[in-house]
Amino acid sequence: MTFLLSFPSHSTSSLSFSLSSPTTKLTLPPPLPLVSLSQPLRQFLHIRRKSNTFNFKCGAVADIKAATSLDQSEDDNKVLVGPSSEEERVVVNYDWTQEWYPLYLTQNLPDDAPLGLTVFDKQVVLYKDGNGLIHCYEDRCPHRLAKLSEGQLIDGRIECLYHGWQFEGDGKCVKIPQLPADAKIPQSACLRKYEVRDSQGVVWVWLSQKTPPNLDKLPWFENFARPGFQDTSTTHELPYDHSVLLENLMDPAHIPISHDRTDWTARREDAQPLSFEVAERTDRGFAGWWGKASDQPLPNFLRFEAPCVLQNNRELVDEKGVKHYFTGLFLCRPTGQGKSMVIVRFGGTKRSPIANFFPKWYFHQNAGKVFEQDMGFLSSQNEVLMKEKVPTKELYINLKSSDTWVAEYRKWMDKVGHGMPYHFGHSTISLPKQPAVIEHAPAGLVAGFSASFPAKGGIGAMHAPNVVNRYFRHVVHCKGCRTVIKAFQAWKNALSAATIALVALAILVSARQWKAILLVLAAVSSAGVYGCSTAIAMNTTNFIRTHRRL
Repeated sequence: MTFLLSFPSHSTSSLSFSLSSPTTKLTLPPPLPLVSLSQPLRQFLHIRRKSNTFNFKCGAVADIKAATSLDQSEDDNKVLVGPSSEEERVVVNYDWTQEWYPLYLTQNLPDDAPLGLTVFDKQVVLYKDGNGLIHCYEDRCPHRLAKLSEGQLIDGRIECLYHGWQFEGDGKCVKIPQLPADAKIPQSACLRKYEVRDSQGVVWVWLSQKTPPNLDKLPWFENFARPGFQDTSTTHELPYDHSVLLENLMDPAHIPISHDRTDWTARREDAQPLSFEVAERTDRGFAGWWGKASDQPLPNFLRFEAPCVLQNNRELVDEKGVKHYFTGLFLCRPTGQGKSMVIVRFGGTKRSPIANFFPKWYFHQNAGKVFEQDMGFLSSQNEVLMKEKVPTKELYINLKSSDTWVAEYRKWMDKVGHGMPYHFGHSTISLPKQPAVIEHAPAGLVAGFSASFPAKGGIGAMHAPNVVNRYFRHVVHCKGCRTVIKAFQAWKNALSAATIALVALAILVSARQWKAILLVLAAVSSAGVYGCSTAIAMNTTNFIRTHRRL
């Protein structure tokens, strides 16, 4: 992402990961000995290996990988990440449900409706009760499994719109309209609860219902608690796996190329070798320093922590000797096969004076543009991973000067991936066992008109539930941007009406002086309409590269 160059460091004393899980070593069986093969086959394999190694280095990816695994050249060892021994691999005990997952920015939680979200394949519903307390439950009514997120809030209780069953904040059913007056509500008519915590402006959920929440695992970000720290936070839905998302976010090398001139920092002529120093590897992630090859010491500090938290920190000392802290924080949540959601938070204890001249929605739409610049090739990367069905070491060519964090992340997946619903590791892979859930929008003209604005579909392209639509990916999750768009739309309608009225008056009046004044006012009003339309388009129209053939 573009932001990584702007916010790189943390003191090494803050590097700490819990090592609660015991480790085991997985010993792989030795490869089939060549002597057990027939002589003609041995000769063929010998010739094939030489052919791949020396004559076909620029061939297909499969041939390159076969060559490097059999006869890695000394030059390759200098520039590629690895090689690593596959004879012995460390595996740790891991349960993906015994983690805290980021659900939503607290400031964007709806006050008058339930919110349906997913973590991997688990569907949850989040809502505020009459006292403003946040609750999270499995997103289905115990009656007939209807989604409670499609329901409504009545007097602080969540109601299923299928048959009107109502539930209080503790998950207990308190009303069944179809039940006789003298009958008791069944004790089994209750909701399955998930523990949630509101921490530093983010709602987190603990998915395990077998073990109590481990508060030591709840992420805490030191910089966000510092006096004077200000941040800009956005939320985005994305059409690719959370591991592909994380891999992209910890890849600073792509920024000058993919995000050229997106803001004031990324320029393609600045693409260059980078340096990486791994400071720590644990069962829960890794951390280290990075920067330009010419930077000494390396200024940026990156930390990845299970299950899906990535932060990039930097410390700067100004001319007065005052230390300032900057952070780029990415909270990534898996939302299903080939889908993810990320909460992006950028801030620091010192803010550029130029930034004060831009409204928040400007930075939000720029963040949307950044994700759209990556979306095409990340979606295709996700498709290849699913299609090829092999670990990333068979597909990637990772360079030491750009892809160190990517290799570290996929190797960490090798440790814990067995404890996830599915994973793509450096040397291991476990594909999804369940088919992807396909969510349909309301069908038909009547359903389109009656669908609630804006997340359920409605009529028109802007509000269509489409993962490549910026409005659906970001604006529906952002109260600020929704308010801004409504305001611009209202001003656009008012100015359009004023423009028509002024032109009509200019036609009717006979005095030239009044005609000129009215026409000037109409031109100003028309310019206002154009400005409002531009602002609306900036928040709802996807970025498209100009060199693409459409």
